[in-house]
Amino acid sequence: MNDVLAIAGDNLLSPIVLSFVLGLVAAFLRSDLSIPEAIAKGLSIYLLFAIGLKGGVEVASQGLNTQIAMALLAGLALSALLPVLAYALLRLMTRLDRVDAAAVAGHYGSISIVTFVAASSLLQSQGVAFESWLVAVAAVMEAPAILTALWLAGRSGSSRDSLPWREIALNGSIVLLLGAFAIGWISGPEGMSEVEGLFVAPFKGILCLFLLDMGLVAGRGLRSSGRKLGAGLIAFGMLMPVIGASIGVAVGWVLGLSTGGMAILGTLAASASYIAVPAAMRVALPQARPAIYLTLSLGVTFPFNLAIGISLYLLMARTLTGG
Repeated sequence: MNDVLAIAGDNLLSPIVLSFVLGLVAAFLRSDLSIPEAIAKGLSIYLLFAIGLKGGVEVASQGLNTQIAMALLAGLALSALLPVLAYALLRLMTRLDRVDAAAVAGHYGSISIVTFVAASSLLQSQGVAFESWLVAVAAVMEAPAILTALWLAGRSGSSRDSLPWREIALNGSIVLLLGAFAIGWISGPEGMSEVEGLFVAPFKGILCLFLLDMGLVAGRGLRSSGRKLGAGLIAFGMLMPVIGASIGVAVGWVLGLSTGGMAILGTLAASASYIAVPAAMRVALPQARPAIYLTLSLGVTFPFNLAIGISLYLLMARTLTGG
């Protein structure tokens, strides 16, 4: 436990996490601080493109091998199956109806790309190497959880008659992440050398601004809708990430990933979407309540992962590998 707290302490003092805290505090104090929506969207586009590009370059350097292919399949399976476990826990721990439980469960199989980036930054600060191509696994974990959530809701006859396949497949974050990954893969290290001045050096600074905005959004969500989250939901929002991470780290160990790679896969399995899945739920399950699923993923699970979760997942990985 002392190791977790020590790593978490270092993480909490990083500019990235402190930027999120600043936004959170400003929101709770009802400050008029805000980042214009267009700029916030631009920051998101930059981060997704940079992450995808770096992952594609890494695969171009190494080549598509058996380990990468197996990791992609594992990511698909994790994304599809974790919502089933989340749904069962929600029905046990809370009083949510089937529709809201299915909508929330879908968030806990998909991923938060910003949590992935925060984990990457923590590992770099700790001198822990990891497989950069895991960004491809992050990309394939976006959509399956959405389909599982709709299937869970459909069992009670609560989902739309036809699934929004086009909206799911062409969700902006998925298209951008996969598209940038393809560009990086095709252009390789030579292509990256032409644009690294934009996509490498400024990356962490832009991430700070994005997390400032996330802190503002999370704080305002908690302030306005936090009362709708009962003790059971809040407990779920901190328990499910740990369970997901334990499964993700174990899968990474089976795949033969490095200590850092296991921690990253555990983080992906622990994170909760607050971009792709909410957009899909608005279309496919309009009766589900955003005040619950969005506030829980962004206002509870995201801060939990930033504060202590990522450090815990790294310790899990080190325990398995002895690294």
